[in-house]
Amino acid sequence: MGRRRVRKGRPVNGILLLDKPIGMSSNQALQKVKRLFNAQKAGHTGNLDPLATGVLPICLGEGTKVSAFLLDADKRYTGKITLGQRTSTADSEGEVIDTAPIPELNKLQLESVLQQFLGEIEQIPPMYSALKVDGQPLYKLAHKGVEIERKARRIQIYELNLLSFEGDSLEIDVHCSKGTYIRTLAEDIGKALGTVAYLSALRRTVAGPFRLEECVDMATLEHVAEDKGPEQLDEFLAPMESALEDWPDVVLSENAAFFLGQGQPVVVPNAPTEGMVRLFDKSERFLGVGIISDDGKVAPKRLFNTA
Repeated sequence: MGRRRVRKGRPVNGILLLDKPIGMSSNQALQKVKRLFNAQKAGHTGNLDPLATGVLPICLGEGTKVSAFLLDADKRYTGKITLGQRTSTADSEGEVIDTAPIPELNKLQLESVLQQFLGEIEQIPPMYSALKVDGQPLYKLAHKGVEIERKARRIQIYELNLLSFEGDSLEIDVHCSKGTYIRTLAEDIGKALGTVAYLSALRRTVAGPFRLEECVDMATLEHVAEDKGPEQLDEFLAPMESALEDWPDVVLSENAAFFLGQGQPVVVPNAPTEGMVRLFDKSERFLGVGIISDDGKVAPKRLFNTA
């Protein structure tokens, strides 16, 4: 009989809200956080490009079970768009491959153009992206000089505000659905303004329920870990259920919690009539995620081991 694999590290459960530094990929940030916490298990909730900064929720331990729900969440960004130049990557990491004159623009013209992108629109994903085609990330093909046809995807722009405009650059604030490429949006805005453009800076300010002001930077984590040890970092963790704060709560009796833990749907008085719910026991311990079945019972969807 084979020996059971022993996980290295601590069984840490929760969500770290990291203000990702510039120049570090999301995976590099994830691996560094995992090492600092000496955590057994960790996962992030959607890529931020190396040149982007801001809100990157990193799920630790059982918290990785909510990562899929954060992937589907809306996001908000501030971005700087440089007009008159286009780059190979649509951001400042690439080489300039095209230039064009910048027409005379004023604030009213800019705001009018930005309004054209509100609502449901189509985007063609950039070649320099983590999107996979036949199992291969597009950016790997792009690095080889290969460009393939990409299908347009429908996304939602809820808000698009002009923050500032000076010289050849403008700063925007974007509230958008999952799957939105701000680099592509920058290029499309440049085209609509009668020139070319690229995204020269990007900062994610909101990811689902989490905001930038709740985040901790990597330097602080490094200092605390070195000075006080990895256990002290746990004070920075948000509870796992905070990722689902817009969902209704269902509190289970001791019997209901037992049977639901066995995978059985249970009857809960005054429970919602549809949708997803957060599950708690009488002591307010978070048990996991449930769904209301067609017969009105609360069925387990994803249960957590937090004992």
